[in-house]
Amino acid sequence: MHGGTTTSQAAMSSKPTFIPRLSPLCLALAAALAPAQALRAQEASPAPGEAGKLATVTVTAERRAESVMTVPMAVSTLRGETLDVLNSSGEDLRMLSGRVPSLNIESSFGRAFPRFYIRGYGNTDFRLNASQPVSLVLDDVVQENPILKGFPIFDVEGVEVLAGPQGTLFGRNTPAGVVKIDSVKPQKGFGGYGSISYGTYGTVNLEGAVNAPLSDQWQSRFSVQVQHRDDWVTNEAPAELQQTHKLEGYDDRAARAQFLYGAGTPFTALFNVHARDLNGSARLFRANIIQKGSNDLVDDFDIKKVYLDGKNEQKLTSIGANAHLTWALDGVKLHSITGLETVHSYSRGDVDGGYGASFLPSSGPGLILFPSETADGLSGHRQFSEELRLESTKPGPLSWQAGLYFFRETFRMTSYNYDSTAGGAFTSSSPTTQSNNAYAAFGSVNYALAPDLSLRAGLRYTHDKKKLSTDPGTVPNFDVSEGLSDEVSSSKVTGDVALSWAMDKNTNLYGRVATGVRGASILPASGFNPMSKAEPETSTSYEVGVKSELFDRRARVTADVFHYDVKHQQLTVVGGNANSTVLESAKKAMGQGVEFTLDAYLSENLLLGLSGSVNVTKIKDKDLVVGGCAQCTPTDPSTEVTLPDGSKKTVYFIDGNPLPQAPKYVANANLRYSIPTASGEFYAYTDWTYRSKVNFFLYESPEFTGKPLTTGGLRLGYIWDNGKYELAAFGRNITNRVVVNGAIDFNNLTGFVNEPRTWGAQFKAMF
Repeated sequence: MHGGTTTSQAAMSSKPTFIPRLSPLCLALAAALAPAQALRAQEASPAPGEAGKLATVTVTAERRAESVMTVPMAVSTLRGETLDVLNSSGEDLRMLSGRVPSLNIESSFGRAFPRFYIRGYGNTDFRLNASQPVSLVLDDVVQENPILKGFPIFDVEGVEVLAGPQGTLFGRNTPAGVVKIDSVKPQKGFGGYGSISYGTYGTVNLEGAVNAPLSDQWQSRFSVQVQHRDDWVTNEAPAELQQTHKLEGYDDRAARAQFLYGAGTPFTALFNVHARDLNGSARLFRANIIQKGSNDLVDDFDIKKVYLDGKNEQKLTSIGANAHLTWALDGVKLHSITGLETVHSYSRGDVDGGYGASFLPSSGPGLILFPSETADGLSGHRQFSEELRLESTKPGPLSWQAGLYFFRETFRMTSYNYDSTAGGAFTSSSPTTQSNNAYAAFGSVNYALAPDLSLRAGLRYTHDKKKLSTDPGTVPNFDVSEGLSDEVSSSKVTGDVALSWAMDKNTNLYGRVATGVRGASILPASGFNPMSKAEPETSTSYEVGVKSELFDRRARVTADVFHYDVKHQQLTVVGGNANSTVLESAKKAMGQGVEFTLDAYLSENLLLGLSGSVNVTKIKDKDLVVGGCAQCTPTDPSTEVTLPDGSKKTVYFIDGNPLPQAPKYVANANLRYSIPTASGEFYAYTDWTYRSKVNFFLYESPEFTGKPLTTGGLRLGYIWDNGKYELAAFGRNITNRVVVNGAIDFNNLTGFVNEPRTWGAQFKAMF
């Protein structure tokens, strides 16, 4: 069956259907704020002759290069060794989750369609037209469609996480924040690197880049990543019922070519072409793996076994290109950023998580009321964006930026249904088309009020329009009660203002107020639910923080406290007894907390990195009710309502509940110890990340509450020949912690689990 919970929850990534000087005040503030946000800097190597000191970290959070210590907002970064360590075991973009304060990433699509949450603010919607309040910006181009957001991270300068509304200077839908990824750009001179790792389950991660000058004016850079894992999960359903016997493997290939003209001259042009091809398993849904009345795995759970009679497959291809043209004029610089993206996907899986059905001779494991095998496909996708931005370059107390932004996206998403009991025979499909047009005008000014006091402020006007139309196709009993097509539009002015005070040359205090908006949304009708829509949501965020370098740059700390309010937050209500997927708007939601990061050399050869956050979120709408689950035990207050057909339904009040997938606590710790030798260094590196429990859905129940999750990594290596070569052994999730980290609110206690433990070795060479 397809619709509402089935297809969306199958959340199967759709694919081409072909188809841180000691300041007492600073320390006092840090203590008051702690655990309070900051910077991930331990990845940066110190400058020559400065062993045991932290290097300056430069970011582009405000669209120009500047020290992270002077940016008046919470900015966290990941780069260098940290990314190498995370990438070595073949993980996808979800590996960034918890690595900086307040960041959570999860997916019910597997390696595609990551869902981002910053400070607990995100969107659990799994539809292929879902919008997210956290925007992903890759090489200055917004990746709007959720399938585009999963593009692999390789050969990058770093990852920046900007917390809080970022609407003044960034594209669309940024009320929660931005995850910004920038590739290494072409440089003068020939060089590059290559890296290969091999580990458990036949996991291979091959990555490399070549930088090659083409002429006096042209430089180029070619980068590639190839990831592979063998199928390591065995289907234990009766052989005659199986459509897929071995699962959870993948082949994920991505490449990027860049060409730079005129570096160092008044006119520069950077051209970027990139592509991805993914072929592997969709998310594995496992029926009845949660013990009723708790969030424990059942006693006989085996991560290497599933019991499915449905087919499992996932395919995705994407191709994109962008051009960044820059003209250095008299006192100003003009940027033109043009982006084109296209992605096709198809993902198919067994939503009921088992085989057979209760009305058939055999079924399992546990209760399988009826079979459900579905797929989602994305085709005909096209995204075009254009940004024209003028930036001042004259020195003085005033600097500014202003520009125009245009965006257009069109695509077709199709929901498919198959009959598992008939060998996966196709039964029905329904296509939906959507177009989205948006334009914006924006401006931002920075002004030095005094040598130690600066003001930053910005405004943005955004207009957003969406049109959606669904064809019932061959789906029986299609719900047309709210129609099959609609359009929504909205216009909004958002802005931000920030003050930054340099207490001394090493310490900055800041305060920031910002607003953000996410455009109205539409969810298509299906065989289980009518079409639904939600009005635009708006957010207002308040933040104060401190950033300081201590002990002659041997330590760096940043901390902040924040509070935000969201009006008309778009919530996706999924599953339950009605097996539906509809949009609802909460009158209000709020979040508040503290964030911090500390990076410090404890000795010349021992580097410590700590970060953490406390996030308290709450839905504030006394009248908002949602349906409950079929087999779990909701703990929220309930009432009974009468449906249009006269039947009764139990619903649950969610006022006061935390936002879904919003852990209260997030923490990360890294420790690196090196032993220099005559020709290089031996080192040991360990990293640990912790996230507290999370609610999977809007209502609360013990079964659909994810347990706290702590995972650790270990790496032992040797670097020699002035850093040209590195050989390392590594382990990920070394304690082999396995918990349910997502669920399907279907008709049984179906869930999915985190990544397994892996061991491996890596060799890297620079040239």
